[in-house]
Amino acid sequence: MAAEAYPSLAGGQRLTGTLLRSMQPQTVRKTADTARAATTAIVADEHLILPVEAGGVYIAEGWIKYSGATAADIGIQWTVPSGAVGEWASHGVGTTVIGSSIAPALLVDTQDARGYMIRTEPNELGVARTYGCLGAAATLTLFMYGTIRMGSTAGNFSVDWAQSASNATATTLYTDSWLRVQRVA
Repeated sequence: MAAEAYPSLAGGQRLTGTLLRSMQPQTVRKTADTARAATTAIVADEHLILPVEAGGVYIAEGWIKYSGATAADIGIQWTVPSGAVGEWASHGVGTTVIGSSIAPALLVDTQDARGYMIRTEPNELGVARTYGCLGAAATLTLFMYGTIRMGSTAGNFSVDWAQSASNATATTLYTDSWLRVQRVA
């Protein structure tokens, strides 16, 4: 099976700046911190939005740096135009974050009284996943990755987020968090 590549080039084809740019990954980076308090309404982060084309297949990845109150946690989702399908996952701290006991147990993608050490389950596009917070002074990170198969509608791909439980202490996404997509078909 041949590797996927976009666009498919033909011998003698004229190379333009637009064509060369379409072959490059698109990356956006947060240029300012964003704090959200007392809200569970998941909305797009104003910096983490990229355009995606109808009929395209994209590989996406990102890195999120955040903090928030332990009681708030953070809900993250990927939003895409209508008709797009795919999945994403993230390596990040699970919910019910607590210390280990004298006799720790390894639990595979299961939450119990000990909580998740790290969440790795796949997730459908447009469905939120909750990750833990360790307090406003404790900075954590998420590494996200996935595949987007676009339908017939072009539009924007965004990372959306809010507190998982409303809390007066703000949850913050920090400067230099980033999102990248590469069209592969």
